[in-house]
Amino acid sequence: MAGSAKSEAKKAVESLWKLGGLTPIQLAKRVGTEFNEDDISGRSAELAYYFFLAIFPALLMMVTLLGFFSGPGSSIQQAMMQNFARLLPGSASELVSKTLGEVHKNAGGLKVAIGLLGALWSASAGVVAISDVLNICYEVKETRSFIKRRAVMSALTIALAVLVLTAVTLILYGGTIAEYVGAHVGLGGPAVLAWKIVQWPVAFLFMSIAFGCVYYFAPNLKEPSWSWITPGSLVGFGLWIVASVVLRIYLHYFNSYSATYGSLGAVIILMLWFYLTGMAILLGGEVNSEIGHAQTARDKHKEQLEQLEMKPRKAA
Repeated sequence: MAGSAKSEAKKAVESLWKLGGLTPIQLAKRVGTEFNEDDISGRSAELAYYFFLAIFPALLMMVTLLGFFSGPGSSIQQAMMQNFARLLPGSASELVSKTLGEVHKNAGGLKVAIGLLGALWSASAGVVAISDVLNICYEVKETRSFIKRRAVMSALTIALAVLVLTAVTLILYGGTIAEYVGAHVGLGGPAVLAWKIVQWPVAFLFMSIAFGCVYYFAPNLKEPSWSWITPGSLVGFGLWIVASVVLRIYLHYFNSYSATYGSLGAVIILMLWFYLTGMAILLGGEVNSEIGHAQTARDKHKEQLEQLEMKPRKAA
């Protein structure tokens, strides 16, 4: 039985990379059709709203995990906000930094310790919203109990935080870490240079795994098949990178939000980035979903052909 289960899981993974028998053009057409039928544009706006509500509890949780005494102005918070300034578009990072500072200013040690669980609960609301929408993309109903689902979503929130922070650390500080380790361990220059090159695909691998975890744990799939990298995770991560870069370029040259809306412009920029992030996640989910649907249809067709071939044999 165990060998059969492993065989089925292996076939499911192989099917993902064979696109369920679809050509890339056929897959793109099917995803485009589902984009309209599942209202991905509207549901991305829904996710943007939940992401906005969850970001500040999530940041508070990460700061608390990184260092309990990382109050405003500490080196930990400054380093983290410098990283977010590179990742978030436009003046959105200033809004996040200011809000996080105000939260720490009014929170004592006991409040932060007790509030960590509350922050985790609130931060997981964004992941719960992703779960709801991916259930629609995969055309499945949610049957998990409330407690089990929130426990899974909270664990997934922590896992995503660790994966994303690791990837960001490698991207921003991988070279510095390599030089430090090389100097203290005695690694030669070629080894340090090799790591500086390898750190980029490793960081991208962590981000792709983060997307893969979302597609594996968030929807209520009866028999999900794990793959470290799936076509959907690559598509979702790639679209997110492209959308973030294009948005940053646009805001660099044509940023009129702050001039027109003042401090509200930062909120608009942040919501726009969340909207594009949500759309990238959902499109990646649609890719995996359509591959799965295509493979299921092929398996049923194959079974029907085998049954037709068996009937003449029985008659004979």
